[in-house]
Amino acid sequence: MITLGIDTCEARGSVAVRKDAVLVSVQKHESAEDYSSWLLPAVERGLATAGARLRDVQLLAVACGPGSFTGVRVGLTTVKAWAELFGKVVGVSRLEVMARQLRDATGFVAASFDAQRGQVFGGLYKGEGERGWSLVEDEMVIAPDEFVRWVAEKTRGDIVRWITLDAELIAGVPSWKERVERGETLIRCADGLAAGVAELGEERARMGKFTDPLVLDANYVRRSDAEIFWKDPASHGK
Repeated sequence: MITLGIDTCEARGSVAVRKDAVLVSVQKHESAEDYSSWLLPAVERGLATAGARLRDVQLLAVACGPGSFTGVRVGLTTVKAWAELFGKVVGVSRLEVMARQLRDATGFVAASFDAQRGQVFGGLYKGEGERGWSLVEDEMVIAPDEFVRWVAEKTRGDIVRWITLDAELIAGVPSWKERVERGETLIRCADGLAAGVAELGEERARMGKFTDPLVLDANYVRRSDAEIFWKDPASHGK
């Protein structure tokens, strides 16, 4: 089976190809090129490594967010278009993919990455052994210090494992010192997250948990700039 994983949630995106449950290619977005022009060539390069073409893809796995509006939209729009012709679709959370990099599905894991504007995208997951992972509350966009404090409140004294793409944003806040004193550590997440997107997609597919392309939607977490700064024309001048 050929699985294509796509992550365009922010600038550190990637494309991954798995063949018969084995990762064979990861193409990382390492330039300033727009995803609208980078994505298709990257997919073609990845599939070529597997000796396959787009028509051979049987499963499309895509990160639905959180992330930038433009990035997430490009990935989802592309997958929706391809889903009409190739394979089935599974949409997953980028933060859950990050949390699962720790593999051991026990205890709490807090995942985060830079959301710009002095904030992080954050999610708190709990590993429940054979039952897998569960999201404690909705993923969020929040100031780093507030995220650390929120996690501490929700975990009520339990040890937390922390994973992030942007360690300096968490390690640099006052509340992190308290976590270090408890023996907690901050793990830097490996990039190329499309590999995890594809793997999680296959796991969901084995359980029959596919996503209807018609209802495949983005999890932006926060409003776009247009929504934040929009002002009713009728109120102009008031």
